[in-house]
Amino acid sequence: MSKILIRGAKVLGGEPQDVLINGETIAEVGTGLSGESVEGAEVVEADGKVLLPGLVDLHTHLREPGREDSETVLTGTRAAASGGYTAVFAMANTFPVADTAGVVEQVWRLGREHGYCDVRPIGAVTVGLDGKKLAELGAMHESAAGVTVFSDDGKCVHDAVIMRRALEYVKAFGGVVAQHAQEPRLTEGAQMNEGVVSAELGLGGWPAVAEESIIARDVLLAEHVGSRVHICHLSTAGSVEIVRWAKSRGIDVTAEVTPHHLLLTEEMVRSYNPVYKVNPPLRTERDVLALREALADGTIDIVATDHAPHPHEDKDCEWAAAAMGMVGLETALSVVQETMVDTGLLDWAGVADRMSFTPARIGQATGHGRPVSAGEPANLTLVDTAYRGSVDPAGFASRSRNTPYEGRELPGRVTHTWLRGKATLVDGKLT
Repeated sequence: MSKILIRGAKVLGGEPQDVLINGETIAEVGTGLSGESVEGAEVVEADGKVLLPGLVDLHTHLREPGREDSETVLTGTRAAASGGYTAVFAMANTFPVADTAGVVEQVWRLGREHGYCDVRPIGAVTVGLDGKKLAELGAMHESAAGVTVFSDDGKCVHDAVIMRRALEYVKAFGGVVAQHAQEPRLTEGAQMNEGVVSAELGLGGWPAVAEESIIARDVLLAEHVGSRVHICHLSTAGSVEIVRWAKSRGIDVTAEVTPHHLLLTEEMVRSYNPVYKVNPPLRTERDVLALREALADGTIDIVATDHAPHPHEDKDCEWAAAAMGMVGLETALSVVQETMVDTGLLDWAGVADRMSFTPARIGQATGHGRPVSAGEPANLTLVDTAYRGSVDPAGFASRSRNTPYEGRELPGRVTHTWLRGKATLVDGKLT
């Protein structure tokens, strides 16, 4: 069993400590570790870098099966390891859709074979994401993949009866429905956030109420059924207030925000660069500030990337024809550092909570989101928080390059990632 001694790391941003990994687990955490226990260990000099539990992403698109031109489980998990992630939840909008035990098991096994991070498939709520008939929720849960999270992400479960039935079904085994909140009739032809900028540019508007009305309905349904609902990529100040109200009533709702909704605004769309086209759309500066505050105070529970890779031809075209989505796994932690840590809204312990502990709990990712302490699984990431550099997508591990941050200077860089004690990233390079 291999030993690794991480020397002088700021565990969750605290005082420098040494962390000894022995095999798949953390053996010791303390100051000045020495003696027989560390004998023969490979030493990693942390030099004051921040050590976090391995990050967990509750919202990733790996595209396989069916769209391997955009991403594969291998390239997506390599991107995850590069970004400090040790577990990702893979969305169901593949081809074929992950709406059966067979498809979710295929994705799960691909993740196990490649080994850069754990892959937990998300099952579709409805057959073919069509919103008409419940998928095999129980069979997917009982499969080898052990699915606990279900979502039609990319499409909203807009039928209230279907949503109610899904909430009732997953309650039986402690699952959760993750809703893409978008009332389809209110967003027909939508190209960007509805407001002054959309009017000036002549682009179809995606109104905030299209998100907020679905969230309001679904938290009430969750209360009525006594089940759990999770809100994907929450993006408006109004949505924040609805979730805050729901939590004050004791409704079992959780919510996520993406890094890009914490940083970018609708003003970016004035460039007509399709790299900024995303669903839900980039919102106003007021929304961005509300999302940051809500993440800081816990109204929004987690950061999730909504990593959405697309091939070059799907983005290098006119705005109206372009696909929606951005890659995010390799830049997420840097964006969170810039928007939340460097602004004083969160400390690194707060980042560990929003990007590891809580997403692991919501998704029931056993072995992930655990404390950095003796006896725990050695799922860890080491971050050079003093680093600043420009984003160069040519160096991405992802198969796609549709990042909105190309050429932008961001803080922080993941230098090492360990999955159960095995290094997947060393000195910024994949093993």
